[in-house]
Amino acid sequence: RTTRATYAVRRTATRPPFPHLPRLILAVGATHGVVLAWDVNTAAWLASAGLAGLAITFAAKDTLSNLFAGVFIIADAPYRIGDYIVLQGVGTGTRGVVTSIGLRSTRVVTRDDIEITIPNAVIGGAQIINQTAGPSPKMRLRVPVGVAYDTDVDKLRAILMEVAESDPLVCETPEPRVRFRAFGQYSLDFQLLVWVKDPEDRGKAMDSVLEAILMRLRAEGIEIPYPKQDLYLKEQPTP
Repeated sequence: RTTRATYAVRRTATRPPFPHLPRLILAVGATHGVVLAWDVNTAAWLASAGLAGLAITFAAKDTLSNLFAGVFIIADAPYRIGDYIVLQGVGTGTRGVVTSIGLRSTRVVTRDDIEITIPNAVIGGAQIINQTAGPSPKMRLRVPVGVAYDTDVDKLRAILMEVAESDPLVCETPEPRVRFRAFGQYSLDFQLLVWVKDPEDRGKAMDSVLEAILMRLRAEGIEIPYPKQDLYLKEQPTP
């Protein structure tokens, strides 16, 4: 699997257009100087250029919106190459590592190793969740646990803490926590709160923690309830 570290060395490509900006300014200045030196009447050219520019603007409005959005993304830097991001409002919530940031689009590789090219105008209108940014790349997982109403709560807390502390993917700092969330319809609802070192460990950590909890609850004889229905058949009188 391609990891986030693979793209960390490519962070220099986050601002691709700016190295070419001095050349563009020099070319425009040189052209302007030549026009002034030859005393060329540019009035007709400017009028034609204005009409052509108006037509191009209407024809390429989607492209221009992507370009402007790309400039704002590069300037504002809500994410960088190698970051894990989630885009709310784009499909069902695209999540993956950023591999390329351009003026027209941003490329993201999902957990299925599929590269998605997203127009910058779409990203500009989406809510961007950067799971790598902040003081630390660590990410908290909320593991739901439901047990029967006759369960010893203190014993359950101890079991969940032992499971969290023995998992190699779970961070020691911040410490794992157990929270009693609600009296459910069929169960006492708890949450085990743990931290993982990197967002890419989320799936593996959730899998290992859930499996360990299931094995321990079965070994300790703690019931995991599920919806049940009792059916009563009333005997009909014999005619």
